[in-house]
Amino acid sequence: MDLSQYHALIFDMDGTLIDSMPAHVEAWRKTCEQYEIPFDANWFYALGGSPTIKTAQAINHQWEQHFDPQELADTKCQYFEDLDFKGEVIPETYQLLMAYKDTKKIAVGTGCRLMNAEPLLTETGIYPHLDALVTADDVENHKPDPDTFLEAAKRVGIAPAQCLVFEDTLLGQQAALAAGMDCMMVEDGKLGVLVKAPRGGE
Repeated sequence: MDLSQYHALIFDMDGTLIDSMPAHVEAWRKTCEQYEIPFDANWFYALGGSPTIKTAQAINHQWEQHFDPQELADTKCQYFEDLDFKGEVIPETYQLLMAYKDTKKIAVGTGCRLMNAEPLLTETGIYPHLDALVTADDVENHKPDPDTFLEAAKRVGIAPAQCLVFEDTLLGQQAALAAGMDCMMVEDGKLGVLVKAPRGGE
């Protein structure tokens, strides 16, 4: 893979760098059980990349409930923290990060909150190799809006067009393209299709 044209690599976390989606879904299962909310694992997987608070809001809409979204989100985050195992690194993307950490800027742009993201990145040994970490706490507009990736580019000092994003969800891909960044999709832990961002005149 020729990545010579990119000066920064920006990785989504859950499902892209770390196989942590099962842990997030399990935390939501426990939350739904506590509040007697219908639980559909596939529905939660489809919302991968969405910040916890947005998923909580979506629960109210999906099942016509009136829970306090922040309370649901806080409960889910606590259940996630209490899990003994939250996921391992995804070998293919982790090895790519390690291969380029000394020659390109490396960032993570995640819909996860800092309280969940930082410990997970630390436990998996990724955190020390990052030049920037942008979480749901750092931006007002989350994926599919481009703010997460634009903030990551800003923090590493690289123009968006020179950044390559790695994502495993459609929400994340939309955010990357909206930021003017090419996006490499990660499918079942493997590098997949490279989607080019529209440039001027295209």
